[in-house]
Amino acid sequence: MIEKKHKRLELLDLPAEYSNLDQTLNSAFKILEDASKNRRSLFHTPTLSTFDGNRVSIRTMVLREFDPDKRLIRFHTDYRSIKIQQLKKDSHGAVHGYDPSLKIQIRLDGKINLHHKDEITKGSWELSKDMSKECYFVGGPPGSKIDDPTEYEPSTFNLKTFNGFDNFCVIVFEIESMEFLYLKKSGHRRAIHNWSTGEHQASWLIP
Repeated sequence: MIEKKHKRLELLDLPAEYSNLDQTLNSAFKILEDASKNRRSLFHTPTLSTFDGNRVSIRTMVLREFDPDKRLIRFHTDYRSIKIQQLKKDSHGAVHGYDPSLKIQIRLDGKINLHHKDEITKGSWELSKDMSKECYFVGGPPGSKIDDPTEYEPSTFNLKTFNGFDNFCVIVFEIESMEFLYLKKSGHRRAIHNWSTGEHQASWLIP
């Protein structure tokens, strides 16, 4: 386990110790950038939390892209899903990821912009693999009650007469604040980075 951790640290060029706040920011961004391309990264499938005014909903998403300069994360989803209605009521969300081999947790808070049938969705759709597109051809909103699950398997999808692009939606998550936690026996390190005022502010936190 220790050897595996060291290999992951080396591959991502992460420090074994955190002595300044810049290291926590740089490491978090390296991890997210790697996760957007590396399916084996545990941060490739973080959880996204949303709130509709009454209840919090949490689900696993696939991190499709990370832009460190603009602090943007891109996810894909079905426009017919419940989360879309929640995000129309409250556009704020939270993202969480943890990798035990790195002993690093990243928590993100921010606002979400939805894109449906626009240039952003067109570009993302064109870049998506056929296998990824298939799920948008399912004949009904995700989460709907059904009697027979076999009637909604990929083999039943009508890819020729039904346009899955109409159901395709891009979620763009803008990071407003980020918490970075590194667990270590000799002493944990926890830091927060905030951009809500327009300027980057950072501070250490008690773990």
